Amino acid sequence: MELRDIEIFLVLAEELHFGRTAERLHVSQARVSQAILGQERQIGGRLFDRSSRRVELTPLGSVLRDDLAAGHGAILAGVAKAKAAARGVVGTLRLGVMGNDGAMFLDRIEEFRRRHPGSVVETHEIHFSDALGPLRRREVDAVVIWRPVQESDLAEGPVVFSAGRVLMVWSGHPLADRDSVSLEDLAVHAHVDPGSLPEHWIEAMLPSRTPSGRAIPRTGPRPATFHELLTLVAARRCVSPAGAHAAYYAAMPGVEFVPIADAPPLDWVLVWRSGADEPAVRAFAALCREFEPRA
Repeated sequence: MELRDIEIFLVLAEELHFGRTAERLHVSQARVSQAILGQERQIGGRLFDRSSRRVELTPLGSVLRDDLAAGHGAILAGVAKAKAAARGVVGTLRLGVMGNDGAMFLDRIEEFRRRHPGSVVETHEIHFSDALGPLRRREVDAVVIWRPVQESDLAEGPVVFSAGRVLMVWSGHPLADRDSVSLEDLAVHAHVDPGSLPEHWIEAMLPSRTPSGRAIPRTGPRPATFHELLTLVAARRCVSPAGAHAAYYAAMPGVEFVPIADAPPLDWVLVWRSGADEPAVRAFAALCREFEPRA
């Protein structure tokens, strides 16, 4: 029995309709009928009971469907794996992700795994205080952080996801019960000290001035991780902006997340080492470009 005839049989066993089977496989209805008749002659028994009203599997057909389905799936998986290996997309893709940001693009990770069954995707937690260090130290193959990334040794790739911003304040803070705040509200509250983080990068999340030109103080503590930042906010040591998705994936007792109504959305992008020719990174970047919204 030819592989194409097996596929026709399995699809017909699922659809139980010759016309839909032909349409799904992009063949003629006569080709479907011919394949099934040939299989029945070869096996020596009827696989389907068909009438003008419906098509049903016979007991023999049901047994054959169950026996062939597993083997057919294994064949397809093997071919897909071989194709992935031929394209060089095998091995482990190590993605550096801040906090719970990975929850924002699980669909891309799952699609990458589906397309490249010879590959494994690992997410490694990185911290905003050293967001690019693991990449430069080759501990990960790429990172997903907000843009812009203006580093000569790194390449800024496609958008992985976008999000608005919230202001994290402690429960009982004067702004905690507001439906939203504005960027102007950031000027009268102490924010974290960004330390030696690249100014162009931290400016995108925590600007140094409000739209009207008022200074936004960066005189608070200097946390190393996002979880430390949450604890500092809960302890009334500072307030801080964050991606809006933090309200869903980083909820913590004592911390309130208030939308910043006039803050433009930020893009989180895929970043890798300039000049690195890593097939898995290229493949993941290409997939993310497919998901990017069209203007």
